[in-house]
Amino acid sequence: MYRNFIKRGIDLIISCLAFLVLSPIFVILVILLSIANQGAGVFFLQERPGRDRKIFKVFKFKTMNDKRDLEGNLLPDIHRITKIGKFVRSASLDELPQLLNVIKGDMALVGPRPLLVKYLPLYNEFQNRRHEVRPGITGWAQVNGRNSITWDQKFSLDIYYVDHVSFMFDLKILLLTVKKVFVRSGINSSSEAPMESFKGDIGKK
Repeated sequence: MYRNFIKRGIDLIISCLAFLVLSPIFVILVILLSIANQGAGVFFLQERPGRDRKIFKVFKFKTMNDKRDLEGNLLPDIHRITKIGKFVRSASLDELPQLLNVIKGDMALVGPRPLLVKYLPLYNEFQNRRHEVRPGITGWAQVNGRNSITWDQKFSLDIYYVDHVSFMFDLKILLLTVKKVFVRSGINSSSEAPMESFKGDIGKK
């Protein structure tokens, strides 16, 4: 009952209220990022697979400009991320626009984080089960290591969540997420460097 009906209703109510409460911060970030990004835009949209592998566009604040070298190639990320962008990332505020994804029904507040579309053909049967539920802004894997754990561990944690969805489990993950944001734990020492790309052929078959 909770997984199929109540969870969506709670997500919709909380995300709408959160968006209203946080709207002043949202507006301030839009203004600051529009200036810092120097015409590169404020939002970053990228296609991700959702429930039942349905493709949707995830919303994030854009934390880098589009500066290029003399040959027209984008500069490395480290040279394009802005000062305000670093702050937005460190405070996890770049995820704030995903409240709109929750309102739309593409995402949930809690669930496996949506990964890249290019990974879809690489999943085995076990790993593909992460798409049995809506992806989340935060999830069980995020509060248990985020990008400091292996892909094998990440998938195991994601599927554990799929098999144990409940109101109390979601509440626990949300509370742990708030704690993680404030104590800044579970992040690689390499200044929030992303995990290495998923290559497939790991985990349970």
